[in-house]
Amino acid sequence: MPELPEVETTRLSIAERLQGARIERIEMGKALRWPLGVAPEALLQRCVRAVRRRGKYLLLDLDQGLLMLHLGMSGSLRLATALPPRGPHDHFDLHTNRGVLRLHDPRRFGAVVYAEGESDPVARKLLGRLGVEPLSGDFEPEAFYAALRQRRASIKQVLLAGAVVVGVGNIYACEALFVAGIRPTAVAARLSRARVQRLHVAIVQVLQQALQAGGSSLRNYSNADGQSGYFQLQTQVYDRAGQPCRVCGRPIRLLRQAQRSSYYCVHCQKA
Repeated sequence: MPELPEVETTRLSIAERLQGARIERIEMGKALRWPLGVAPEALLQRCVRAVRRRGKYLLLDLDQGLLMLHLGMSGSLRLATALPPRGPHDHFDLHTNRGVLRLHDPRRFGAVVYAEGESDPVARKLLGRLGVEPLSGDFEPEAFYAALRQRRASIKQVLLAGAVVVGVGNIYACEALFVAGIRPTAVAARLSRARVQRLHVAIVQVLQQALQAGGSSLRNYSNADGQSGYFQLQTQVYDRAGQPCRVCGRPIRLLRQAQRSSYYCVHCQKA
């Protein structure tokens, strides 16, 4: 599933080219997770003012309204001056005078949703409960510690839920917990201030490294230029069950938490 680094990498690959673009035509394929929420022809001649990100949502600010895009489990975007005819997994084409933006999504868990603005109930429903952005100045260690003190679930589950800090998906949660030396099963509320501070630093560090690597391409992710990420080649624990820890040499372990895979080192990550 595309996580924050992949979505941000995608944003960076389209933001400059789409800024100022005028919408000329919209083509829709099979239904996605949620309906568009407006007649496609109502968006014609509107201009893209900016491309932002909130959590795992890409936000296309229009001169009137807002398009919210989510890549779901298997989605990716392409932006080019011309693209081949739509295939069975191409579900949304945004034709502009700067090129065509296409959403490709084999599993159709992605979405393109229109809202009048971020105060619109439609936007609030999708964005209103998202936690703080981990790569922003709002992600402060003390506030992070205070929020975790209220959570009785495991720290891995809290990170994935996105209500405390947004966008730290499975890959990067596993990696950040390893860097911080915290086992994924540790109860969030019981973590000391010092351990939370280490985790805060680790989250930022791992996400920045992933951005520099263009994200992770585990299955079919690539950015809007068709370029794959390579962070998966340098993970410490994720998807390395049974392989030796790069630090201590002991085998990496795998456990299931709420139907998600957690990878950790029993020696380097204390309970």
